Amino acid sequence: MTRREHIWVIDDDRSIRWVLERAMNKAGIEVTSFTCAAEALECFEHDVPDALVTDIRMPGMDGLELLSRLQREHPELPVIIMTAHSDLESAVSAYQGGAFEYLPKPFDVDDAVSLVKRACQARRERGREEPSGNSKTPEIIGEAPAMQEVFRAIGRLSRSNITVLINGESGTGKELVAHALHRHSPRAHMPFIALNTAAIPKDLLESELFGHEKGAFTGAQSARRGRFEQADGGTLFLDEIGDMPAELQTRLLRVLADGEFYRVGGHMPVKVEVRIIAATHQNLESRVQEGLFREDLFHRLNVIRIHVPALRERRQDIPLLLNHFLGTAAAELNVERKVPLPEVLDYLTALDWPGNVRQLENLCRWLTVMASGREIHVNDLPPELHERSGNTHGGGWEEELAHWAEQELARGNAALLDRATPAFERIMIRAALKKTGGRRQDAAKLLGWGRNTLTRKINELNMDAGEDLGA
Repeated sequence: MTRREHIWVIDDDRSIRWVLERAMNKAGIEVTSFTCAAEALECFEHDVPDALVTDIRMPGMDGLELLSRLQREHPELPVIIMTAHSDLESAVSAYQGGAFEYLPKPFDVDDAVSLVKRACQARRERGREEPSGNSKTPEIIGEAPAMQEVFRAIGRLSRSNITVLINGESGTGKELVAHALHRHSPRAHMPFIALNTAAIPKDLLESELFGHEKGAFTGAQSARRGRFEQADGGTLFLDEIGDMPAELQTRLLRVLADGEFYRVGGHMPVKVEVRIIAATHQNLESRVQEGLFREDLFHRLNVIRIHVPALRERRQDIPLLLNHFLGTAAAELNVERKVPLPEVLDYLTALDWPGNVRQLENLCRWLTVMASGREIHVNDLPPELHERSGNTHGGGWEEELAHWAEQELARGNAALLDRATPAFERIMIRAALKKTGGRRQDAAKLLGWGRNTLTRKINELNMDAGEDLGA
């Protein structure tokens, strides 16, 4: 008879333990649950599970500390880290600490079961790798599911030197992702060199990348090392790679293939060992089809791709980012920190942010200088943000209502119609009465009701109290 797989679950949340126990048992996996790490460690004296699932934040020893200890004492044990407080530091720390997988809460139960099965299979096939270093600097802020995919990718690549292509709209933070990939890689102690290929004039870009010899062209009074040589042993970040001229694409391809190049005006090959991280806001597949980007270079760069979401795709992160940037701006300017009112947070969360995180960061600097008081009101926002009505969202009030509903549900609020329907009716009634100068008979016609229905609604909504609603 085949032995049932046996896993341990450690979480101080009883509901999480119950859900996982029920799902795993249904899948034929035996589960032993613990409320804290100390309880589980005592049991290791006489038993070792096939896999372990632990929360990252618990009273006493946390999940990362437990992971570190298990890597020393039971390196073959696959450990899955769960957390409801998802950030880059947690993801990278989990992966670098040797975690089998990083599972943000809330999770899909079927996905959790599948993950545990893979962990048990990995235990049967091989042990876990040894842990590497740890970083305590959260370079990127975000709890939205779209950002979790970015964190997971950075974590998975933290022990790798593989080429990465980052895509995303302008202002989303692609260079931050590149920095994070470097800082959490085996090359962290070596140089990180960045070059925006779209910001350098075409006739200077070759020299910037590959350097030049003395006298190679007018003004070249001495030899100069290019970005490839400066990055030797480390990481070269090529931003806006989609704008690179065709002839330089050919040279770049040769460097990626051979690991060597010639300086401008040079006759001796220069050998380098560089990790390439490229980024673009453009669709490179389309550029290839249009003949604007070499297909072979695209495939060289597109080994691993990371998509950085637009800010409108991670709206729940806007309050976090706003708080961070307001704090940073206050520290930079040595002034009192500004505090946005709740209605400001709601207003800003509903915007589409075409400039993404960079636009939000610039807004925080503007508000820190221009807002008159400590509290930020809606009328403190710059004029261009007051013009969003009818422009930011093509769907008008219906899309605004949709955004409100999404925000409320994201905050865990329920019974939305119990709040929204009365508020909607009050607004309609006030607008109709304002239009008719308080004449209820005419207002009822505008609303498509009879007069008695309007009167009943006014009474049900308690609108008579303190309001001049006509007669």
